[in-house]
Amino acid sequence: MKPWQTLWAALALALSLSTTSHAQILIGQTAGFSGQVAAGVKETTDGALLYIDAVNAKGGVNGQKIELSSLDDKFDPKLAADNARKLIEEQNVAAMFLTRGTPHTEAMIPLLEKHGVALVGPSTGAMVLHQPVRKYIFNVRATYQREAEKAITHLASMGITRVALVYADDSFGADGVLGAQKGMTAAKMTPVASEKFDRAKPDFKPVAAKVTKGDAQAVLIIASGSAVVDASNALRAAGSAAQIVTLSNNASGGFIKSLGNNARGVIVTQVYPNERAVTYPMVKEAQELAKAKGLTEISPAMLEGFAAAKVLVEGLKRAGPKPSRDKIQAALESIKKFDLGGLEVTYGPDDHTGLDFADLSIIGTDGRFRR
Repeated sequence: MKPWQTLWAALALALSLSTTSHAQILIGQTAGFSGQVAAGVKETTDGALLYIDAVNAKGGVNGQKIELSSLDDKFDPKLAADNARKLIEEQNVAAMFLTRGTPHTEAMIPLLEKHGVALVGPSTGAMVLHQPVRKYIFNVRATYQREAEKAITHLASMGITRVALVYADDSFGADGVLGAQKGMTAAKMTPVASEKFDRAKPDFKPVAAKVTKGDAQAVLIIASGSAVVDASNALRAAGSAAQIVTLSNNASGGFIKSLGNNARGVIVTQVYPNERAVTYPMVKEAQELAKAKGLTEISPAMLEGFAAAKVLVEGLKRAGPKPSRDKIQAALESIKKFDLGGLEVTYGPDDHTGLDFADLSIIGTDGRFRR
């Protein structure tokens, strides 16, 4: 082969490899893969990958496979914002996906708006991400306020009148308390104790003492992962036998395991149907894909990730063969009555809310969520 032929062959090979390596849609994710919410983050991401991997196995979206670039922010809002910057400005992701935490997601809003990057399915039900409507945020799950209100309504229906509120001193905690207060107002109740704690350095001993002194029949703990576990342990150590209730951000199998002997009877709100309710096509589909991967069952957290992935993929499909950031945002906003498999999602310029489904579950003696 002549020298010029060798050069052209090398260039052709390089071009081929370049084309192959870029035949993908890069999606960014920052979440606490380590730290207090690690168990839930892993399950939610695993659920999303169930669907994304299935789509990729069939050729991807418009001939391009989806690649999820996930960074660990250790559940630190500052690190979440820095990770988002790296993903958006350095890795040039087409969209952001499945972030975790209210202050964490809030911290990256300026970046989303500056670069016109859509965020699909933040794993938080904060009202601040719903109202006012954020142009680049597309929620999938229901709000924390809806969950907290439903939890209080349920307790009131059981004849429980003495309820304590324990919540993280951040935007997530404050948001959940607003929902709880709505439920209490409707039930003509006032909390016997309302205690906030430092999310970074919680001390639950004095909190548990005040709740116990108030003779609470139930305690709604608005916090994440290990904080709820530590609060539960402190309450039991203080002699409280109160019914413990928490929100869907803790709806993972890992959370149940971390509760140990205190798991049985804990009420956890849910924002998706029963993960064993195969009457919902989405649940059946997720179960079948999980089984194909050798998994025996799915968790509510996995179902949340699965649903978010379905919305992401639908947006990418509508964005066309060259899904730029602006095309993805417009495509997502065009979604109307998209059937996830028994639940519908609709967006528009004035509504990025997603679903409004809220339910309750209780952890059974077998360590599984029961409806």
